[in-house]
Amino acid sequence: MRVHKLLQILLALGAFHVHLSASSRIKDLVSLEGVRDNQLVGYGVVVGLAGTGDHQQTIFSVQSLTNLLQRMGVTVPLPATAILVKNTAAVMVTATLPPFAQPGTKVDVTVAAIGDASNLQGGLLILTPLRATNNSVFAFAQGSVVTGGFVAGRSGNSQTVNHPTVGRVVDGAIVEQPAPSVEPTTALKLQLNRADYETASRIAQGINRKFGGAGRLIAQAKNSGLVQVEIPDQFKQQTVEFVAAIEDLVVETDRPATIAINDRTGTLVLGGDIRIAPVAILQGNLTVRIDTSYSVSQPNPLSNTGTTQVVPQVDVGVKEDKARNVVLKEGASVDELVRALMAIGSTPRDIIAILENLKAAGALDADIEVL
Repeated sequence: MRVHKLLQILLALGAFHVHLSASSRIKDLVSLEGVRDNQLVGYGVVVGLAGTGDHQQTIFSVQSLTNLLQRMGVTVPLPATAILVKNTAAVMVTATLPPFAQPGTKVDVTVAAIGDASNLQGGLLILTPLRATNNSVFAFAQGSVVTGGFVAGRSGNSQTVNHPTVGRVVDGAIVEQPAPSVEPTTALKLQLNRADYETASRIAQGINRKFGGAGRLIAQAKNSGLVQVEIPDQFKQQTVEFVAAIEDLVVETDRPATIAINDRTGTLVLGGDIRIAPVAILQGNLTVRIDTSYSVSQPNPLSNTGTTQVVPQVDVGVKEDKARNVVLKEGASVDELVRALMAIGSTPRDIIAILENLKAAGALDADIEVL
């Protein structure tokens, strides 16, 4: 019943969307070429764990601790594998370096155990360099690890909540050198988040109407995923203001008809303006039930022959429900189809199967994405 209610809400939203113009800011549709995030990664050590760190068979965590102590002037007896420290865990550290990040900027980092540590709760990440793909160090991370889960209890009587071997260090990394971002000087290249020729053309038209001179077009759609914009002379020294003004423009967008299906949960998300060709749908259910019961067969009283036996009895029943049909005329929408199917008692999984069959039969002109 709750899933049927969810379908009704989604259909209502889809029908409401039809009456509204599909308008969006250019800022929500594109990203600027050269202005992007950069992924950083590093190998580090978390200390201070309450006996939940790596075990002795995880050799690299012990080696890392040994190297760390030696750099601090502590003499460690060899071999390093003889050291038994359960409060230390080897981790991978990841972070996202935002565009134009300057030295001193703080970013969050994610810490994940790579050995057999069972819990990073309460741990402290030791100073860890974070590198980009070119092996350059852009930041250093250090701080207390905050996990979204925990483990309570001991041995077999314990309870684990969420994932205690992954945590975050809020503002745990400090940027040491500027991010490798490219600031536009003469032209902007707007990359569409979802490639579409119609949307790219409308973005170029909107920019030309706002900033183009008499007979001069400063924006041109190169393809379905790229719009190139020449920076006007009056904005050569004000690139930031020009980009902000472009991002604030509102254009009409064109999105392909798409139906999103999550078959695991029976969730269906669709727009009410998707059309279906004239079609008749016939649906019926055939149920076969097989029941097995056991009875005990015993010999007659005071009989010297025969033994007690367990005899299985199989009962087979067949039930076929009356077929239900839905007839759609020219111009019918998916909204009307789903409402009709819900009226005759179809379940969400029945509706999903029918939509997939309509797509296979060529009666539904929409993309179906199964999540």
